[in-house]
Amino acid sequence: MSSVLLISTDGPVTTVTLNRPDKRNALNVELLTQLGAAITAAQADASQRILVLRGAGTVFCSGLDLEEAAQPDRAHVSADLVAQGLRTLSATRLITIAAVQGAAIAGGAGLMSACDFAVATKDAKFGYPEVRRGLVPALIMTFLRRQLRERDARELLLLGKPFDAAHAHAIGLVNRVVSDEAALATEVKTLVSSLLQGGPEAIAETKKLLAELWPVPVSTDLDHAHAFHLSARNSAEAKEGVAAFREKRPPKWAP
Repeated sequence: MSSVLLISTDGPVTTVTLNRPDKRNALNVELLTQLGAAITAAQADASQRILVLRGAGTVFCSGLDLEEAAQPDRAHVSADLVAQGLRTLSATRLITIAAVQGAAIAGGAGLMSACDFAVATKDAKFGYPEVRRGLVPALIMTFLRRQLRERDARELLLLGKPFDAAHAHAIGLVNRVVSDEAALATEVKTLVSSLLQGGPEAIAETKKLLAELWPVPVSTDLDHAHAFHLSARNSAEAKEGVAAFREKRPPKWAP
């Protein structure tokens, strides 16, 4: 695999690092393809029990690579890969831990939300700014509707404003907030140590049952959300919103 994704193993733990620090680890087709393959490979290895997802550099992940997403021949491909990546991450038998530093925005926050655990540094920022780009945060909504109160989900998704780690913890979006990146690594190790004390099959079956107890499976919700996501991607609002973001200007919404 190329350098856009780094993979390492330490006993039963696979660490996957998004490695586009110069692009704030924005999710492009190459990275999404490799991420899905890495999760699948780790799941297929019977010796692996835990997957830690992190980002290289100063941020966890800034979301979708909007420059690539603006290319007509790449838009549908990246949309499909985002959906596949979230599906694979949420459905894996592995216990998944997102270690978040700097920022987790849009699709980056979606990756975090698809994990079983999320730990963040106190200076981390979060946000779901899709509506401000003329997009619909459909795929991410699949997970937020399961994790947050209705009022909190509406505030995050409809306002599209950034918020800090303290607020993310208060509403239940992250499990732990720590002082800095050193403490982040320590907290992840503590979680891993606790998780390894559980029986592998018991933990995997508990995770499976938690998913099945929902009235509607994640996969069904993702299929529904994907249709909304694609429709918004192809809209005039999305074209204007993405262009405005790239040109660093306010969007000119049609009446």
